[in-house]
This record gives sequence, structure tokens and C-alpha cells, in this order.
Amino acid sequence: MKIKEFENGMKLTIPLLITRFVRGVTQNGSPYLSITLQDNTGEIEGKIWDVAPDQEALIKVGVIAEFDCEVNQYRNSLQLRIYKVEVKDASQYLPEDFVNASQYDTEFLREEITKFVDSIENKVLLNIVRASLDEIGEAFYQYPAATRNHHDFVGGLATHVYGMMRLADAICELYPIYNRDLLMSGIALHDLGKVEEYTAPVLSEYSVAGKLLGHISIAHANVSRIAEKLGLENNEEVLLLRHLILSHHGQLEYGSPVVPMIKEAEILNFIDNMDARTNMFEKVYDNLSEGEFSPRIFALENRNFYKAKGIK
Repeated sequence: MKIKEFENGMKLTIPLLITRFVRGVTQNGSPYLSITLQDNTGEIEGKIWDVAPDQEALIKVGVIAEFDCEVNQYRNSLQLRIYKVEVKDASQYLPEDFVNASQYDTEFLREEITKFVDSIENKVLLNIVRASLDEIGEAFYQYPAATRNHHDFVGGLATHVYGMMRLADAICELYPIYNRDLLMSGIALHDLGKVEEYTAPVLSEYSVAGKLLGHISIAHANVSRIAEKLGLENNEEVLLLRHLILSHHGQLEYGSPVVPMIKEAEILNFIDNMDARTNMFEKVYDNLSEGEFSPRIFALENRNFYKAKGIK
């Protein structure tokens, strides 16, 4: 039994991975825990009401525990009411059963992304992209693109970049006005700072550098350093590439220190947003029955989305 198969009213004894938890107190003063649990098909919130100290001591992030629970419907979402928690020998579980991962294997992503990178004809851009990816190494294919919302799984960063490269390739063929080399280079490097922004590929949290600097500033600094190391810092292409990295969130209020001021920066923001939102839609609609509305989704402007009946 997997999380995506849960239905209201089910009573289960099931192992799940603890990813987050928050302590709380009810209006009448009783302690409770709100726990985020996951397997490789998704995640679900669980509640332990009137939690006892011995139960609370078992709840630790990164632990796989066995839960006696009941599936309930709450505000259009399924939730677990947990009655018992038991931590067993972790060796009896396979980690891949509890961690979301990319639909693509690492070797496929490496080959496809390398093909796109090798297609960059501008030598200044090509050398910077190759040097940047070489410096990051295997972490590029392991880290998520976000801690939640979109591509928040092992290999999510490379999966996101691959999706964006495919979009850019089609857009540049349809609209030759865009400089393909610059756009591909910006896509390859725009989120590389997330390898330093997050603490690990699995159960990622923000690192100290991630909190103080953010991935945009980290990526910009790294590209500037690599360009200087290669003796390319005074090239116009490098200035434009740095602009693409700094402006890729599109708006100042979304974390970019500058707004897009060249056409490739503008379209990079659109491609980034399209690929991210499509991944969010995939998660929403995969767990939604026909004729139902989703819960409100904060990352999508707190909107509900409807799954049509009989229309794919």
C-alpha cells in the first residue's frame, strides 16, 4: 500500500518516512504532533493527538517508522490520525521505497544534458558552462531543484534543467530571435547555486549559506569566479550570462536583484516558470479524481484546480 492509494476511512499499519514535524497544543491544552510523512509516491500529513512523551521521543526527521493509523478527509485533503508509532530495524526497508526520485535515471540525464551543452557554439559560453558543471560534479544529478513545490526529489535539479533545455530548443527553432547559446547557457547554470543552498539531496533543508545568500547570489558569484579563472571575465557574453542568472526569478519581490532586461532573460524566466508549474500540476492531478477540485495550492497563487470528467 502506497500513499497515492490511500482512501478515506482506511485503517492501516504501514511504514513511512518522517520528513518534518511540528509540536502544538490544542485549545484545551493537550499536546499534539503534526507530522509530514512520505513514501516514493508522495507525502501526507499525520496527527498524533494527546501525544505521550515516549511517543514523541520516537519522532525524528529521517527515521522510517511503522504507524498504526486511520485515513481521514480534512478540508479536501487526506490526513492520517495516528494511534501508535513503532521504530523497527531500518535494514528491513529499502530506502528507494521512501524517497521520491526523478522519472529519468542519472545516466540518461547526463547524456541528454551533455548533448545540449555540447551544442553551444559560442566558445566563451561553452567553456564557462563546462567548467561550472565539472566543478559541481555528481551533485548536479543528485540534488533537488527545491525543498518543496516543484522538482523536490532526488535528481530534481537535473530533471528541471533537462525539461527547460527541451523547451528552449523548441522555442529557439520557432522563434530565431532568441540567442540559443546564451539561453541554453543560462538554463544550465541558473540554479546551480542550489547545491550549496541545500544541505543534502534527501530531506533537504536550507544551509547557512542558503539562508544568508540564496542560490541566485551563490550561482552568480561562482560563475563570476570561474570566468575570471578562465580569463573571460571581460567578455560581453559573461556579463549577459550573469544577468540571466540574477534575473531569472523575473521580479524583485520573487528574489531577483534585477528584473530581466534582455530578451533571453525574459524568456528564461518564462521557461523556468512553465517547467516548474508543469511539475506542480503533475503532482496535483495525479492525486485528484475526476470531477474534483484540488486543495488550495500556495505556490500556484493559492488557487484550487479542477480535474475535468472524461477529458484528458
